[in-house]
Amino acid sequence: MAKILFVVTGADHWTLADGSRHPTGFWAEEVVAPYRALTEAGHAIVVATPGGVVPTVDPGSLAPEVNGGQENADAISAELAEIAALRKPLKLTDADLADYAAVYLPGGHAPLEDLAVDAESGRLLTAALDSGKPLGVVCHGSAALLAAVREDGTSPFAGYRLTGFTNVEETQAGFAPKAKWLLQDRLVAMGADFQEGAPWAPHVVVDRNLFTGQNPGSSAALAAELVKAIG
Repeated sequence: MAKILFVVTGADHWTLADGSRHPTGFWAEEVVAPYRALTEAGHAIVVATPGGVVPTVDPGSLAPEVNGGQENADAISAELAEIAALRKPLKLTDADLADYAAVYLPGGHAPLEDLAVDAESGRLLTAALDSGKPLGVVCHGSAALLAAVREDGTSPFAGYRLTGFTNVEETQAGFAPKAKWLLQDRLVAMGADFQEGAPWAPHVVVDRNLFTGQNPGSSAALAAELVKAIG
């Protein structure tokens, strides 16, 4: 059995270009599907957030229309309620990479608010990448990569093939015109080799020890790749 660190956003909103706050948090499926896959493989999950705050689930991620109907939405909610680690997170500053076999970051729009500019998270992700341990990131969780900067000012993820929530998906979701910036644009500017799949279809990119998924529907496939990599 290995311990896996889930780095989860602590924000409950996303500040839009007009200064208004969009209520958000982590995306339910992006926590539940990997949690299920990794625990069924015998691994233990520890959650860490900035400041150790109890993370907020994006209410939109529990809606029937994004879960294939009310029955599936209820099932996701029930699984989420059973994840005790979400209710007792570590402070991100107290998370020691040496204690974990892998690191995973779910999305939701909230990482655009906090993890994208969290230096401690950035240092942890840099260390995870350099360690060779599997590092999994899905959807808007890829925003956390923006906070990873080496001493010379370069990104440790420059030149890596990766993916994340695309401009097309953000446009179709109705948020592109409202956003201060778009995730795909920032990842490209960072120097990443952004790999765009079909909108909303599962799409996972693996480059060395970096595992990235494009959207919520990619989280189960990404988790399967992590399970294989952890062994």
